[in-house]
Amino acid sequence: MAATGSGPLSGRRVVELGRALAAPWAGQMLADLGAEVIKVERPGTGDDTRGWGPPFLASGESAYFLGANRGKQSIELDVKTADGQRVVRELAAEADILIENFKAGALAAMGLGYDDLAQTHPHLVYCSISGFGQSGPRSVQPAYDFAIQAMGGLMSITGEQDGLAGGPQKVGVPIIDMTTGMYAVIGILGALERRHATGRGDWVAVSMLDVEVALLSNQAMSYLISGKVPGRTGNRHPSIQPQDVFPCRDGDIAIAVGTDAQFAALCAVLGLEGIAESEQFARNSERVQNADRLRSLLADRLRQADRGRWVEALSASGVPCAPINSIDEVFADPQVIHNGVVTELAHPTAGTVPQIGIPIRMRSADLGPRLRPPLLGEHTEAVLRRLDGGAEASRAARGGRAR
Repeated sequence: MAATGSGPLSGRRVVELGRALAAPWAGQMLADLGAEVIKVERPGTGDDTRGWGPPFLASGESAYFLGANRGKQSIELDVKTADGQRVVRELAAEADILIENFKAGALAAMGLGYDDLAQTHPHLVYCSISGFGQSGPRSVQPAYDFAIQAMGGLMSITGEQDGLAGGPQKVGVPIIDMTTGMYAVIGILGALERRHATGRGDWVAVSMLDVEVALLSNQAMSYLISGKVPGRTGNRHPSIQPQDVFPCRDGDIAIAVGTDAQFAALCAVLGLEGIAESEQFARNSERVQNADRLRSLLADRLRQADRGRWVEALSASGVPCAPINSIDEVFADPQVIHNGVVTELAHPTAGTVPQIGIPIRMRSADLGPRLRPPLLGEHTEAVLRRLDGGAEASRAARGGRAR
């Protein structure tokens, strides 16, 4: 699709009082959609993730920070000071959206909560991201993705099958942080849409714990309906078979059969037509009940050839499957290359910095990365100069540090 215009949020301004990942991820998505995002960082140290490495870019930013902060302007601001709080109010006055992930109630104690800012800026969409919610017994506790994956149940259903080697496992990326940021963006966009009708903003609150419970989806519903606690089944799907990972002669393949017709096609490719018609395996419910026996039959056949051969033959027959790619194989995949997932942005000290673009395409808008991740405090003077009082009068807001 040919993009011909700016992003759908072009002209919208965002103030991001966020660090680590969930709030910055939301801010980056809004930037990718065309919004101007001003990231407020602690003087001297900035976002926690600037130091989460190695690896680091030549200019000192960690890969972690670089993956969640493109498209933003960075200003250094001590929000614990009266001057810093004044600057936040000035930024909010000209912003459409404010995102924060301070401990519940922390900004309100500084006079920067939603109720405080909405009195003078009723148009503001104010988004609070927290670990556990804005009230309740855990609301003031710090939270990280790993801990939420543990207490929210995800790790109890992730890992090798119960009784086998291994134990609970986290997802290989900070999935709760990222999906919390995505839910936050959905809430923000909903509030912006409602503002068209009412003229007023809203307070959008999203907690990592609530997001994690929501992500339990079919596993949660299975428990609520049956009362049976789900366990770990490894790569094997608990309700649909065969959906599992199988070893081939030179690597592993994931097979995701979803219908009886696809199962028959799988058996035809493998030369196992007889089992597709047997009482044990003809229907999905029987295949689930006899999953161990089915896996043994399929595995014996699949390990006799290379995965490339099986992927080609199964795909040609309409059987959903894929190789288990390593990360380098992902970026060498012809479809990934064709989709233009990776781009390079100019960097003042490192030359260029790679970025993975937003996975959304629009016919009328170019949503590709526009600005590289910022250096710490790179835009402090420019942003503060724009506000009433100018940069010199606002220097105390940065703890007296000049840039």
